[in-house]
Parts: sequence; structure tokens; C-alpha cells
Amino acid sequence: MATEIRVPTLGESVSEATIGKWFKKVGDAIAADEPLVELETDKVTVEVPAPAAGTLSEIAAKEGETVGLGALLGVIGAAGGAAAAAKPDAVAQAAGNSGAETVKEAAEKTAKIAGESPIEERKPAGKTDMPPAPAASKLLEESNLSADQVAGSGKRGQVLKGDVLEAIARGVPSQPAEAPKAAPVVARAPSSADDAPREERVRMTKLRQTIARRLKEAQSTAAMLTTFNEVDMKAVMDLRNKYKDVFEKKHGVKLGFMGFFTKAVTHALKEIPAVNAEIDGTDIIYKNFAHIGVAVGTEKGLVVPVVRDADSMSIAEIEKEIGRLGLAARDGKLTVADMQGGTFTISNGGVYGSLMSTPILNAPQSGILGMHKIQERPVVVGGQIVIRPMMYLALSYDHRIVDGKEAVTFLVRVKESLEDPERLVLDL
Repeated sequence: MATEIRVPTLGESVSEATIGKWFKKVGDAIAADEPLVELETDKVTVEVPAPAAGTLSEIAAKEGETVGLGALLGVIGAAGGAAAAAKPDAVAQAAGNSGAETVKEAAEKTAKIAGESPIEERKPAGKTDMPPAPAASKLLEESNLSADQVAGSGKRGQVLKGDVLEAIARGVPSQPAEAPKAAPVVARAPSSADDAPREERVRMTKLRQTIARRLKEAQSTAAMLTTFNEVDMKAVMDLRNKYKDVFEKKHGVKLGFMGFFTKAVTHALKEIPAVNAEIDGTDIIYKNFAHIGVAVGTEKGLVVPVVRDADSMSIAEIEKEIGRLGLAARDGKLTVADMQGGTFTISNGGVYGSLMSTPILNAPQSGILGMHKIQERPVVVGGQIVIRPMMYLALSYDHRIVDGKEAVTFLVRVKESLEDPERLVLDL
């Protein structure tokens, strides 16, 4: 008995996904709950397990194709589905028996013998009677393109979102419009004959496309401004060195800097709630909780898992949760729930050696704190020049909701907590 593999529910606000990679091919034996295919959404990458044991008899959605919730991904047949796996060989044999036949003609002949419909091929642009898929239609409008400029790969030549992205990547010129809703797509200038063979074109992953879109939207929407300060890290480093061994022994996790920074941020957010708020139309939504996003770099791009209710957690609890989220991010195991609901973000560019940066807001949040490399520098303390481990801090904020005074005060409060960490313990 055949079992269908369909796109599962991927979480709130996620309505589609892109096929990232199939781990099996047609004819392969499959065990129940074995990972079959990787789906890339605009938030996370998820693996779809096999709903039953058997043989993969059909792949309905190919790598790179965009699919909606509940869409058919493939079919699992009973064990020993050799007939399905043999179909490609039958096509090749049919093609080889006639020098005049094309592979397509041979495939159609084989399909007729098997009682199947002939293979559909992608219709040329402008020849389909099917309207574009909803996601494709939206992207066409945003890119100032028309459906007849794009070759559809869906059933009966329907234009899918992936087809539009491919057309944009090829540099299809946009159509003139009186009032375009988005900037027109600019065709890429052709490379020289010497350079072209040495270039490699790779389609952006769903996650990377979303990162690019969201960062650009943040720049275009928010009145973004950045204020800077520096913090003397000696007190935190001394405290960490003194207690790191006993801390790890008791809590089973290393004592890093993120616990101190997260706790310092939650204290400052209580005093300056505007930095923890967001704009919704003409309203301001103040959050009486602190869900802190922690930016994590992965092979597939930047993700921001969320430490929920960090304001009610101890430093040990924060370190444990950050450790769990970081490991899940590196292994591609983050869930949609791990990524949602952040009210403020911390980005640590210092782990890569960054000395100074201006982080971009993680919309719709109104603030993001940038941490940087700890570097010994000469500073004046009590009238004397001394060498101290210093770090530059950067707070980017939405000036539509956060005033300059509030932003500076917030950053000063973070600095004060880190330079006198006992304040964190005493909740001062």
C-alpha cells in the first residue's frame, strides 16, 4: 500500500518551503522515521521523516522547488519497489534502440507501454493557461515582472515562485510601470569572455533570501541610528576566572560572557522599556517580558534563536539555554518555536575579531546590541594610565520610537552592570 509524503505544518506564519535536499532517491529502501528530505523555510531548515517503511517509489517535488503546506513531496511504496526504480533504465533502453528517437520520445513510448501519461515539459514563457501560484504572483508584482516573461515549471506550465527567482537571477528586465511598488530588477551586466568561465552561479538558499530581504526592509522602514560606548571588562573577567570551574561543575555548562550581557540587557530594558517595544501602525506595543534573540552564525547563514523570558532567568539558566540553542543551530535542528517572539537581539561580532560595527535591527524589534572583541588598551583610571581589557559596545535603535536620551541611557546602564557585576546579583 502506498503512503504519501506531504509537507508538514511548519509553524506560525510559515506557509511555504523550498526543497533543499533529498536524502534518498527513487528505488531506495526506507525505514520508518528515517529523514527523507530537507525543507528550507524563511526561518529554519527542517527534515521530514518517513511516515512508514518501504521503498521510495516517487519524488513529486524536486530540489529547489517551492511547495506549500500539505503539498505532495513523494510516495513510499511497499518494500521491493523495483519496478519504479527500473523506469529510468527502460527509458534509456528505449532511446538506445532507435537512433532516430530522442530521449523524450523514448520516454513517452515507455510511458505509453506502462499506461502512464507522457512526460510534461516546461512550457515556454507566455504559453500557459494557468495563473501563477500565489507566492509567484506576489514576487512578480514586487519585481515588476509579468507572468509571460517567466517559463513555468509547474503543472500545465504554471509559474512557481522558484521560476520567478530563477528569472530574476538570469537578469530578466523588468517592465516599465507608472508606480512600481518595489525597485525594478536591474539586469546584471554580462561578464567578459575571460571572466565568465571562472565564475560560479549558485542559487541563494531560502534562508539567505529571507536574511537579505529582512535586512533591507529594516534599513528601508526604521529610522535606524547607532550609539556607541565602551566597557571595561576586567571585573567580569576576574569574576569569571574565579568561579568558572565551580560554576561548570555545579551547572554542567561553561560560564561565558553571554550570560552576563544578557542579564545586563534585561536589567536595562526594565528601565528603558521603549528599547523593548515595537511599532504597529500608529500604536506602540510595550513588552512586559524580555525574549532575547542571540545571533548565531551557521554554514547556511545567520539565525537568531530566542532565549524566552530571559529577565526571569539566572545567569546559569541563560548559559544553559544559549548552549542548547547554539548546538541546535549548528546541527540544523532549530525549531520554528526557537526562532519566534524575540523582543531584543544581541549580536557578538567579537568572536570573529570585529572591533567595531553598526548592527542592523532585527525587525520589528527596536533595538540590537553589538558586542565586539575584547582588546587591551591604555585608559585613565583614577588619574593614572593603566592597561585594561576594553570592549566597544554598539546599540542600533529605531529612532521613531526610541529617543537619543533613552538609547544612551540604556547603553550606559549595560556598561554599569558589566563594570560592576555585583549589581546583577543584587538586582540593582
